Amino acid sequence: MGDRWYDIVLPDSPEGAPLILALHGGGGDPAQFASSSGFGRAAATKGYAVVFPAGSGRRGERLLTWNGGYCCGYAARQGVDDIGFLKQVIADAASRFGVDGTGVYLTGMSNGSIMAETFAAKNPRLVRAVAGVSGTMDTRAVAVRGQVPALIIHGTADTMVPYSGGQGDTSLTRTDFASVAAVVEAFLAPWGRVSGSSRTVDRKDDGTSVVVTDHAKGDRVVLRLITVEGGAHHWPGGRKARLSEGKTQEIDANTEILRFFALHR
Repeated sequence: MGDRWYDIVLPDSPEGAPLILALHGGGGDPAQFASSSGFGRAAATKGYAVVFPAGSGRRGERLLTWNGGYCCGYAARQGVDDIGFLKQVIADAASRFGVDGTGVYLTGMSNGSIMAETFAAKNPRLVRAVAGVSGTMDTRAVAVRGQVPALIIHGTADTMVPYSGGQGDTSLTRTDFASVAAVVEAFLAPWGRVSGSSRTVDRKDDGTSVVVTDHAKGDRVVLRLITVEGGAHHWPGGRKARLSEGKTQEIDANTEILRFFALHR
């Protein structure tokens, strides 16, 4: 894999363990994302192996990005083949650690969410489910090629990747981001007719509330949208010291993602 790498967190019994790819945000790296999210530890206790792959940057640079098509940074400018790289990571982890590489789960934050959704959309046969947090793939250029269960977590006060799409007030790129609604529509399209139901979670006095909307095919939830009303560009439950507002206490992203993945084992 050249000068690129991944970190891995293994469960007590890694042989045949289901594999999750967890993709850091733009300007992050595997260690940073593992630490700030706590996702590796949470998933390993549930029997998953979690790979934290590294995006790419200029030589010697630790500010890494993913080529999600219309975003972001170095990876997009250079046209890096990140889908090919992630396939290499899956194969290497399966060979090296004995984990199950035949059907994987993906999640990511921001630019990592864009990459996770894009990979899942283009490779539905390789993906059991995908969960994106605070990042929307380019639905104008990417079609979902098959049925992929999807979880989407996004705040309505996100000023980097706006909930309704477009360029955010604090966006680090000039990307015209797709809306959350467009991503929902794209992942639902291959499923045909589905039923929908919503519930609201508002237990904490933190300036946010959460609306959970389930789209089901029969008795199977195939898409879950978790809208954080008043939520900022944040991994719910994660550590982000510089964020003073919009950090919801209503949900924990690790819990919600693992709960959704468990529906699709």
